[in-house]
Order: sequence, then structure tokens, then C-alpha cells
Amino acid sequence: MKLLAAGIIYPISDSQWVSPVQVVPKKSGMTIMKYQQDELATCKDHFPLSFIDQVLEKLSGKSHYCFLDDFSGYMQIHIAPKDQHKTTFTCPFGTFAYTRMPFGMCNAPSTFQHCMTSIFLDLL
Repeated sequence: MKLLAAGIIYPISDSQWVSPVQVVPKKSGMTIMKYQQDELATCKDHFPLSFIDQVLEKLSGKSHYCFLDDFSGYMQIHIAPKDQHKTTFTCPFGTFAYTRMPFGMCNAPSTFQHCMTSIFLDLL
């Protein structure tokens, strides 16, 4: 319930977009929620994701670089209030919706990549 305390999710009682989730614990201690319905109702965003070999080629010869934790990065992107109900999920603790983009939604990788490309365009 850390996400609730942090204001990243909130309780919601009425939504047509409820998705059951499967909680998947990872070896690192991180827990990921696997959404089962968002794939069916979501218009796919086809923003191109970078290939690792292209990224490594751009990094070669550079004196500085950093690693961004994508999981935490996703949570920095706010969801428009009019669209938050579309992220509704149900779990043993209740029914909730996100205020920020969660890791695991079908368009999250392309949305995150689009934001990072826009922010760091002059450095790429």
C-alpha cells in the first residue's frame, strides 16, 4: 500500500475500465503487476524504441553517462485526470486507479521513450 500512501494510486468505486491484475514478485524484491485487460482496449502507440547496439554506439568515446531506473522513471509521468479511470485495477486490497503511469501498461515503454527522447533530444 506504499503506492496509496505516496498518492500514486487512489481508491475508485466506479469505472468501466477495471482490469484484474496478477502480482508478479521478482527476485530483486520488486513487484510487478501484470494487467490482463488493458491490451484489449488500448490504442497502441508505435513510437520506436531504441536498439541497445545503437545506444552503445552513441555512448562510445563519451566521458560521462548515467543509468536511469526506468521503473521509477515511469512513475514520474503524470496521467491526465480525465484518463486516470482507464488505469483502474482490482486486487485483494480493493479497486484503485493510477495518477501516474505504472510500469506494465502496454504503452508505458513507448510513452516513456518518447518523453526521454523529447527531454534529451539535444544530447542524443
